[in-house]
Parts: sequence; structure tokens; C-alpha cells
Amino acid sequence: MRHTWRWFGPIDKVSVRDAAQAGAEGIVSALHHIATGEVWPEDEIAKRHDEIRAGGLVWDVVESIPVSEDIKTQTGDWKRHIANWQETLRRLSASGIRTVCYNFMPILDWTRTDLRWETGHGAKAMRFDLVDFAAFDIHILKRPQAAADYPDWLTDEAARRFHGMLDAKIVALGKNIGAGLPGSADGYTLEQLLEKLRSYRGINRERLQQNLVDFLSDVAPVAQQVGINICAHGDDPPWPLLGLPRILSTEGDYAHMLDAVDVSANGVTLCTGSLGARPDNDLPFLAKRFADRIHFVHLRNVTRDTDTVPCSFFEDEHLEGGTDMVAVIAALLTEEARRRKEGREDHQIPMRPDHGQEILDDLTRGAQPGYPAIGRLKGLAELRGIERTLSHARYGLGG
Repeated sequence: MRHTWRWFGPIDKVSVRDAAQAGAEGIVSALHHIATGEVWPEDEIAKRHDEIRAGGLVWDVVESIPVSEDIKTQTGDWKRHIANWQETLRRLSASGIRTVCYNFMPILDWTRTDLRWETGHGAKAMRFDLVDFAAFDIHILKRPQAAADYPDWLTDEAARRFHGMLDAKIVALGKNIGAGLPGSADGYTLEQLLEKLRSYRGINRERLQQNLVDFLSDVAPVAQQVGINICAHGDDPPWPLLGLPRILSTEGDYAHMLDAVDVSANGVTLCTGSLGARPDNDLPFLAKRFADRIHFVHLRNVTRDTDTVPCSFFEDEHLEGGTDMVAVIAALLTEEARRRKEGREDHQIPMRPDHGQEILDDLTRGAQPGYPAIGRLKGLAELRGIERTLSHARYGLGG
């Protein structure tokens, strides 16, 4: 695999040189300052390449070109936004980019109730607490009919939790849940979030699935033509939130997407953390099931409080949690070997150590939540160790 590292641009407190020292070979980045739905300017694309090269690495993967809410709902400027997405692909291809990640989650990107939850040994990790989330939905956001989406025991517990919350906790929950895309300036107040939710009235799971297929029917042929692989990141967490449908949470969801737009450029971002929050997602199996359409990999692990859907969970160390990371990496290396034998140009799959716990000096650096320097370095070192071992001549998985 090609070892990459997410970098949020010059504002990132973890530099490109830090990533190179950690063992990364390439950078995953995006132009977060460009408004969603607009074409990425050629000079800004070139500037980002130059910034990354100045740190000693190259820009390998775009994560992400945001998909606008207009596209997801097929309202407003959605056709113009699709045309702009297509043009951005052309410009990125001309600059040398070959992999673009995106997601199709309505309104919220990854959602956590606590961005710096303290683990047993004092590290800080991101956490999704189901009771806190229900308390936010029912009592803080006050979404109409929210309580009907939860079982009685959960609504009762959420009420108890809310009535014992300090004001600071209530404010923090609103900020954490409404934070928007990592690295972006997007984010929602409670009023803005309610207004966004109203824009999804009448859009059920089947409608949102069709809107994704329509989007891909327009952009995947362009990606194929210009030599870019586009890859869909899964829902995080992988179940409905705030009454919104989720459509990339399971094996069946991904199979539907790939079958509906069956071109090789249309593929998967295999995120073991996002999909791993569901006990019914077998990640080693999924790595084999979609092997030839996996264009990008996020490797991280979560520990679930219960094996139910939905559930509470926290982001564990990369080799802990519920996913067998050795088996996942073995499946990916097997696929890379197969691609090399076929002569595929994309035989090397870009991978990044996704998220990480804040440890040691991370605790005072104040980096982007989930993206510390030392915690990710530790994860990358562990993942590289597994890959190096499985690629040893004795095992032969590296081809």
C-alpha cells in the first residue's frame, strides 16, 4: 500500500514535514477554503501542490471534493454543482491527481458527541455516545417527533442525562454534532441545522440512493475519461441520524452503488472505522468482497459499547477495537498482488492511518480533533509493521 497522511493545509498544526518524518509517502488534502459547489481554481490547485512539495512529499489523494446539499436533494443549483464537480475532476487530473474521495452523507459528515474523550490511560479519543446524541436530538435541538425515532428506554435515559447536564456540556454537544466537514469552515447553529433538516422532507432512503446513482451517472464517466478513481466514503456512524436516511452503511449499500454505475472509476473508500461501528459489517470480508473497486483505504478501529445498531463507541488504538486489522491488511495486499499481475496502473492502493488518539505531546498541541501527530504516527508505524511482516517472502502476500 502507499502510505499517506491527511493534511488540512497551512492552518494544520501538523506539518507536511511532520508527516514525512512519521513515515508517510504522500499527502491527502483538499481545498477547504473553496465554497462547496464551486469549481476549484487551477492556481489554487497548483498552490496546494507546491505547498506539499515544499514539505518533501507529493499530493496523492483529494479528500474531499464536497458534494453539495443541492446535489444530494436535487434542488436549487444541483445541476450547476455537478457540472462544477466534473470540471474540478478535469483540473485535478491535469495536475496529476488520480484519486478523489467524497461522501454522500446528508447534512452532517462524521458525527461525534465528544471530540476529546479521555480513555483509561489518559489519551484523548473521539466518541459517539448514543444517550448523549438522543438527549441532543430530543431536548437540545428539539427536532419535531424526534422521540419517536428512539426506543422508550433510550428516551427515558436521554431525559435523565439531559436534566443532569451542565450548560457547558449542552453547548459542547451542539458544537460537536454540528461541526461539519473536517477542515472546513462549515458548521451549523441549532437553527441552521433545523432548517437544513427541513430541506430533506420527502427524501427517504430510496430517493437518496437514486440521487447518488444520478450523481455518479454524471461524474463517474468523466472520472473514467480523465483517469481519476472516485471513491465513496461510508456513513459515519453507519446508521440514520436526526431522521435522515443513510445509504452507504452496509455491504448491500455499496453493492447497490457499484452495480448501478458499473465503471471501474466508481469505487470504494474502505474505512474500517466507519463501517466497523456496526457489528454486522465484517471488514475482512468487505475488503475481499469489493477488492477490485477499493481505490482508497482508511485504517482505524473502534470499540463498541454493545453489539447493537445503533450503539455507543469510541475510537480505539489502531490495532485494538472490533476489527481484525491483520486480516484486513492481508486482504488488501492480496488484491494489490492480483492487480500487479494484471498490469493495472492503480495496483498500489493509497492508505492512511485514519484519526488517532491524542497521546504525549499531542495533548498540548491542539491539532484538528482526530488528527494528532504522535497518535497517527503510532498508528502508521503499527500498520506498516503488519504490512511489512505479511509482505515478507515467507508469506508472499506482497506478490
